[in-house]
Amino acid sequence: MPSPRVSRFFSQVDQAEFALCRSINRSLRYRPVLTLFKVVSRLGDGWLWYVLILSLPLIYPEEGLAIALLMTGAGLACTITYKLLKRWLVRERPFISFPVIHCGTPPLDRYSFPSGHTLHAVCFTTVLALTLPALAILLLPFTLAVAASRVVLGLHYPSDVLAGALIGGAMGLVTTAWGAQPLLTMTATQTGVAG
Repeated sequence: MPSPRVSRFFSQVDQAEFALCRSINRSLRYRPVLTLFKVVSRLGDGWLWYVLILSLPLIYPEEGLAIALLMTGAGLACTITYKLLKRWLVRERPFISFPVIHCGTPPLDRYSFPSGHTLHAVCFTTVLALTLPALAILLLPFTLAVAASRVVLGLHYPSDVLAGALIGGAMGLVTTAWGAQPLLTMTATQTGVAG
């Protein structure tokens, strides 16, 4: 359970963000908007990232395996981080706190802060920006759509998304700075031995 101070803080922030959440959430009245963001959300559950990670060694034979391993490690660290934060901070989702906000798709877990989808998307895009910038540019619109989907679908407050983006970006930077060189060296050595 969070401390009373944390609960009061989130209650105040929830009230401050309610009007913005509600106005963004109203776009769900338009079926194409609902359909688009449900698809983006589903892909952001991990499916697009899993396919990408498995494909990297095939698309980029020299460095793809190292980058796939880097992304896998970053993804595991992201999952542990956001689950611990959600369990510790216990912020209810907008559609739970405010019934006038409609839930566009069922959430993967109960709590709201931070946005795990955004955290992962920004982390992976940051890793790619530092290792395969051209691919990161191609994925940037999807990453932005994932972040937007969280508020549009009534699953998160804007501050959840912002926190997820900041944490994910930091984790992507740290993971790449810490792990890229050893993995790329290892992969290059194995490729040289195999050749």
